[in-house]
Amino acid sequence: MTKKSQKLSDQKTTKPSNSDAPSIKKKPPKDLKINEEIAEEDILGGLIFSTTDEVPIPEKLIDQVIGQDRATEAITKAALQHRHVMMIGSPGTGKSMLAKAMAELLPKEELQDVLVYENSDDKNVPKIRTVPTGKGQQIIDAHKEEAKKQNQMRSFLMWMIIIAVVGYALLIAQDPLLGILAAAVIYIAFRYSSRNADALIPNLLINNAEQNTAPFHDATGSHAGALLGDVRHDPFQSGGMETPAHERVEAGAIHKAHKGVLFIDEINTLELRSQQMLMTAVQERKFSITGQSERSSGAMVQTEPVPTDFIMIAAGNLDAMQNMHPALRNRIKGYGYELYMDNTIKDTPELRRKYVQFVAQEITNDGRIPHFTKEAVEEILVEARRRASRKGHLTLGFRSLGGLIRAAGDLARSAEAKYATHEHVLQAKSRSRSIEQQLADEYAQRRKDYALSSNDGTSVARVNGLAVMGEDSGIVLPVMAEVTPSQGRGKIIATGQLQKIAEESIKNVSAIIKKFSEKGLTDRDIHVQFVQSYEGIEGDSASVTVATAVLSALENVPVKQDVAMTGSLSVRGDVLPVGGVTHKIEAAAKAGISSVIIPKANEQDVMLSSEYTDAVEMVSATNICDVLDFALVNSAKKTKLIRKLKKSFT
Repeated sequence: MTKKSQKLSDQKTTKPSNSDAPSIKKKPPKDLKINEEIAEEDILGGLIFSTTDEVPIPEKLIDQVIGQDRATEAITKAALQHRHVMMIGSPGTGKSMLAKAMAELLPKEELQDVLVYENSDDKNVPKIRTVPTGKGQQIIDAHKEEAKKQNQMRSFLMWMIIIAVVGYALLIAQDPLLGILAAAVIYIAFRYSSRNADALIPNLLINNAEQNTAPFHDATGSHAGALLGDVRHDPFQSGGMETPAHERVEAGAIHKAHKGVLFIDEINTLELRSQQMLMTAVQERKFSITGQSERSSGAMVQTEPVPTDFIMIAAGNLDAMQNMHPALRNRIKGYGYELYMDNTIKDTPELRRKYVQFVAQEITNDGRIPHFTKEAVEEILVEARRRASRKGHLTLGFRSLGGLIRAAGDLARSAEAKYATHEHVLQAKSRSRSIEQQLADEYAQRRKDYALSSNDGTSVARVNGLAVMGEDSGIVLPVMAEVTPSQGRGKIIATGQLQKIAEESIKNVSAIIKKFSEKGLTDRDIHVQFVQSYEGIEGDSASVTVATAVLSALENVPVKQDVAMTGSLSVRGDVLPVGGVTHKIEAAAKAGISSVIIPKANEQDVMLSSEYTDAVEMVSATNICDVLDFALVNSAKKTKLIRKLKKSFT
């Protein structure tokens, strides 16, 4: 039994008894049948099962990793060849799980215990000795036994001398005071010498006696002492009350991970000094321990080098590379692999079957929720497709998907259901919404209350745009435009906390307006307002919205208010694809919008929930002419404007 399966078994045996709680039984692994005839079309890849308690779970952690094929292959090679790895990617894509799996893959090596001895030549430079696993504790026990015998002999000798001295003082010298003083001096002398004898006992710095596999240590967010080791401060540094330096030495994560794996997530959060020291440990494969505080007496102590022959796995998001020490990254790149974690993976029958395994894994690892029915797993797969935001792909954001599984399981358990069903998953999707989704709904409701949003009628220079909030929610973002006389050279002025990319997209829009509009812009200012966009605007997905609003203002052509739109715009008027189309369309449907214009290239990325499928009409556009043709109210001005635009594309 592996360490992980043993841990799961312990969780089950120690779980508090509850007659209402579902029992999760562990089954012997068995292969499920697959209907190959329907595997391609079936959302479960043709896998035949009734509930997830029939689905076998691999014992090895590396076999439980789903979708990250390149990363899995690199981790396997790195484990065999003792290479370092840096994994960069979005949260929840499997970085931590791969790091733990690497410890299982490492070839079995002879682990070592590390002992710290007092250095009689220089007490501030304790000696380091390594011994085979299990020998360290035996050496400590032997030294303690020897010290105990010496103390017993010393105590016996001390009391014999004291009795003799006191007897001499009382019986012969007839001076009791002299006897008492002499006895006190002898007692103090013997006690001081016994302290020196105890100082000869070594300090067991690292004990791997109970370590059956390669060590795995997570040093994420560790301070310098926890990562690099430390020497404790000694408040009593003289007078015979001091603690020997070798007894105050503490191992760091880099030393405990010797012959194993050191995992550091969000490595850019480490201080630069810690990154520099870590770089030395990686390069030299040994690192001395010293006090990390300049004000501590431990700063004067520096041990002999302690072995640090570990495999380092550094992880982080894309911003991790910006604050990471370039020399440390160079070490990893020179002695290992750099990996970018995929966010989505191509949808295949084999992968769908793996996702069924993932659901079973999450249930078993949690240990407190019931198993899922086949229909419930199907809904989880549908959600995995939606969250990918790409046609023919599945999301690899397993942490958030696991949150949905646990939320559905909690609902099933509270209802005292034997299994979590399709209905439980649907309820979980509505109840376990992200903060961004809740905020988006709150914004939408407020805009309705104050008539800031409009989903019917027409209006000049006012367009319903669409934006993404977070990763899984969208909002309707009204955009207004106004043309005013300019006191100098005409320009476009946009407000609404626009970020860099959004500002540049406005410049692209200005190029189209100058080219296609008959109105002169040299003596006019164009004002563009993103209504109540307090959270700011990032990205260029509002380019089409801005262009429509400005052209409507210039030509005085009304815009349909039951239409919303999203899309990026090139300087030649082409509508380019954007992200988060599914969430934007659903936000429009919630706001009562009847039609949504999206880039034609995004048609295949739309994966609407069943409740929104018939609620909104999707209109695809390849250029600005398609957008204006659908969004503007029919009129002679509209026809003239579109005719001129079309001529420029021919």
